[in-house]
Amino acid sequence: MTPESSPDGPARTPARSLRLALLVGLLVLLVASVAAVGYLGATRPVPALGLDGDQAQVQDEREAVMAQAEQFMLRINTYGPDLLEGDTMPKYRSQVEEVITPKFAADFEKNAPLAEATVKQAGVGRSAQVYSTGVSAIDSDSATALVAGSFTQSYPATDGSDQRVETEPAPFRVQVSLRKIKGTWLVDDFTALTGDADQSGGTTGAPSEVPSVVPTDSSAPSGGATP
Repeated sequence: MTPESSPDGPARTPARSLRLALLVGLLVLLVASVAAVGYLGATRPVPALGLDGDQAQVQDEREAVMAQAEQFMLRINTYGPDLLEGDTMPKYRSQVEEVITPKFAADFEKNAPLAEATVKQAGVGRSAQVYSTGVSAIDSDSATALVAGSFTQSYPATDGSDQRVETEPAPFRVQVSLRKIKGTWLVDDFTALTGDADQSGGTTGAPSEVPSVVPTDSSAPSGGATP
């Protein structure tokens, strides 16, 4: 019997064609499904966050929140004799007020004189470093950020000396609340999460308190080390 006259020949050809067509169809559906999932993941709104837009836009908002929270912690914890003009530190106040809400600025103005007094009376200075930031919650007009870092205080080695003694860095971890006002994220409050609340300024709108008695030379690092 020749191949042409085989009873199986005519039946197998349509079956093979049908299977091939089904396979191609399934592949097309699979590719379309993957593309649809990718598109939805990139463009769907984020109702849990209260933000509309794609993931890139949400990430932009998160980055803006983290940057402003970091700036706040750096600015409120950076001051010293070089900023003193008479009895106040105008530049220090203005730099902090650039990144806080009007409501928080009112509290800050009441408490900033505490820092200014320590600078004027004891020559105290402070600098800060931020190690990490994150966002724990965010919606269309409010956000909560977490900031970790440390600050270092310094004071004159002796009365009238230009040499300064630095304290050991003191770690801080704070929760920063922000509000979005006219398109800009501004700090509305902050709270210490670990250690003494004074380490990060608490919620008074002022930097942390410095010791009421500035350490003497005897408390400086041993071995005659200078800052």
